[in-house]
Amino acid sequence: MGLEIPWVEKYRPRSFFDIVSQNLAISNIKEFVRNSNMPHMIFTGPAGTGKTSTALIIVNNFLKEEELSTNLLELNASDTVRIDFVRDVLKNFVNQNIIKNGSLKFVILDEADNIPGQVQQALRRIIEKASVNIKFILLCNYINRIIDPIISRCAVFRFVKLPKEKIIERLKFIVKEEKLKIPEDKSEKFYEHLFFISGGDLRKAINTLQMAVALELLSSLDFNEILKISGFLDKGTMDKLIIALKNKDFMKSIEIINSIETFDSRNFIRQLINTLSDINIDPNKVPALRSYIADVDYRISQGADENIQVSALIAEIIEKIKE
Repeated sequence: MGLEIPWVEKYRPRSFFDIVSQNLAISNIKEFVRNSNMPHMIFTGPAGTGKTSTALIIVNNFLKEEELSTNLLELNASDTVRIDFVRDVLKNFVNQNIIKNGSLKFVILDEADNIPGQVQQALRRIIEKASVNIKFILLCNYINRIIDPIISRCAVFRFVKLPKEKIIERLKFIVKEEKLKIPEDKSEKFYEHLFFISGGDLRKAINTLQMAVALELLSSLDFNEILKISGFLDKGTMDKLIIALKNKDFMKSIEIINSIETFDSRNFIRQLINTLSDINIDPNKVPALRSYIADVDYRISQGADENIQVSALIAEIIEKIKE
């Protein structure tokens, strides 16, 4: 059992055949890859669904191992791609004339939906002027954040959220390969927990499994510990919070939340949605509350203050509890 290599890399798909549950996108991509006259591409869809793996498989179809250092530029756009970078590094890479024997050069931009609009305009001009041997592959969660002039120059492939059975199947494969020993009476519940924590993100599920192994949590399989290391509330804390909410005790609810060292607001929101039926919400108010929860989650994802948003959410829930 090796922990020195991240398992998301160790078990990353190496061929189109290995990509899980993306049959429509992959079958269309394979058609393009049959010849070098393929378009620029955008892969859009939730995290952990195989977008990066697919991009690397395409690159490896065209480039030899020794060409990767010169003919591939792979970037996390949210960290790196600012206007100076586009003008200097990216432009230089695209313009370097090191292409031999008709081989291609690839630019993979992960999290391209986080590139500011002004920088996207500069990127668009580079894509327009790039030679036919330069291929851009943009990866994003939300295609509506990519400007239309870039979208119109790319073939768009949509990656879907992975079904529960496929994620669990892959986790079981890794468990078998790594010769992990999971208590038989708890294994089914263990995989259920990993799937819940992942939210359909296979990469997150694999990382959580490896973290559980690294922290030696498998022998006793304490599900509360696994929840806590993943930024969720353990069962005892969640039970206390539900009681405080039912009692309409705002201050106690906030005190419980503030006591959590590993608190992750967006994970908490996912957990909270699953407990609405236990909190005695007025059924007529549930749709409006779900809509409000979605708004809070979106605001947090856009950088709003977590404490303010979670406090407002707690107040909203308390207001909708039956008298």
